Amino acid sequence: MKHEWKKVEKEFYQPKEKPQLVTIPRFKFFTIHGQCNPNSSLFGEYIGVLYSLSYAIKMSPKKGNEPNGYFDYTVYPLEGIWDITEEAKQKPMTTLDKDALVFDLMIRQPDFVTLEYATTIIDQVKKNKPHSLLTEVRFIEIEEGPCVQMLHNGSYDNEPQSFELMEQYCKANNLIRQSKIHREIYLSDARKVSPDKLKTILRFNV
Repeated sequence: MKHEWKKVEKEFYQPKEKPQLVTIPRFKFFTIHGQCNPNSSLFGEYIGVLYSLSYAIKMSPKKGNEPNGYFDYTVYPLEGIWDITEEAKQKPMTTLDKDALVFDLMIRQPDFVTLEYATTIIDQVKKNKPHSLLTEVRFIEIEEGPCVQMLHNGSYDNEPQSFELMEQYCKANNLIRQSKIHREIYLSDARKVSPDKLKTILRFNV
């Protein structure tokens, strides 16, 4: 039976439209660091590289190189950890300068993927679908631990409204946000869905 994260891992990927406290365990990711405007074509290339690796693992049985313990699954959603440059932090910010955004984009991988196998897949994709950004991809494990998260419906530009609700929840529950860095998990494809229909999980550590 196919492992479908939307159904099996609802506590991580199907939050309510109001803040909640959740503990995120250790997961494995392909990740890449960058800085650019998320509306630029370069940003799309970062995303494309991560998906090329993720689908190479997903389709590995058809290529005759599936890893030990492989099971069929739905590819996990794109995630992003967002910050701004140190230079931008020194300036008064009335509106967000999207060119100053710094990010770590990532896609989670199933537990059966090891560092050795992930390295093999990166090497294979470099040969079959060469791209300069592949040299910057890392395979890492991340344990987020205690977090506050909620589902944000609508445009990315309206996220501050949801973050305000999350901050209020923290204050009411004696929780302290660890930093202004936050994670976004994209349940919608912005290329195919209108801004008012977008669904994004917002999450930060506490």
